[in-house]
Amino acid sequence: MKKGVMRPGHVQLRVMDMDEAVAHYRDLMGLIEVDKDAQGRVYLKGWTEVDKFSVVLRESDTPGMDFMAFKVLNESVLESLHGELVEFGLDVEQIPAGELSGCGRRIRFVAPTGHSFELFAEKEQPGRYGIGNHNPEAWPRDLRGMKAQRFDHCLLYGDDLDETYRLFRDVLGFDLCEQVVDPEGTRVAQFLTCSMKAHDVAFIKHPEKGRFHHASFFLETWEDVLRAGDLISMTDTSIDIGPTRHGITHGQTIYFFDPSGNRNEVFCGGDVFYPDHEPITWDAEKLGKAIFYHDRQLNERFLTVLT
Repeated sequence: MKKGVMRPGHVQLRVMDMDEAVAHYRDLMGLIEVDKDAQGRVYLKGWTEVDKFSVVLRESDTPGMDFMAFKVLNESVLESLHGELVEFGLDVEQIPAGELSGCGRRIRFVAPTGHSFELFAEKEQPGRYGIGNHNPEAWPRDLRGMKAQRFDHCLLYGDDLDETYRLFRDVLGFDLCEQVVDPEGTRVAQFLTCSMKAHDVAFIKHPEKGRFHHASFFLETWEDVLRAGDLISMTDTSIDIGPTRHGITHGQTIYFFDPSGNRNEVFCGGDVFYPDHEPITWDAEKLGKAIFYHDRQLNERFLTVLT
């Protein structure tokens, strides 16, 4: 049952050198730098996104994810979900409007996997970069690098997948699109959506709480993904794997690292989900093919390098 959560809104990442990070996300990935606040945080967005920002970079001694946020339909939905989160048994933190530049009030909670999430209803909407919303051209002419279109999802590692699934299903209204189960029938990976996308957030079972695997950004075509691979080599950027195809979601993908060690993905394609679709199930022994369809095996970095 949908609860009014519309889509991913933003992710705040910790980076260890802000100048290097901005060069990576702006010049290589092609996100648009839109603001910098009094705390020194830098704000960016994909060129098709209408909200002011979707990525916030915060300088820190350690890399990783501070929080991921979802945008809800309106303030009434935000207030209702606040009550349901408390009823679920979570501590909910109120964050005032303006703490993030151009964003309305947010509520923050920690999922059973140890990851911090936020919900918000209002954010400044300057519209799509360079083309606007009235008689728009096909694309802006001054895009850089990979020309990332939008922040799409995060993959997160943590221990309590069952309670996190119950939270996202029963309170936030997400659907389970795809899952990986072990021989005992235990779910060891879950791909959840609040939209028609293949997933808006995903979790893989891991003994430690609160680990960050990657933030993903959407590109338009397979040719764009191949071009991203060229740019990764041209800039001597650390690569994880790809270009290749996923079995899960059928997206076409490449993984690489920012200068602080946070993993990024750019991808195109992917399945479309409708609420009457049954979840797709993969057996754990087929996980290699499920993640990297062509190689049919997981590399060690994909499993072990987390921030």
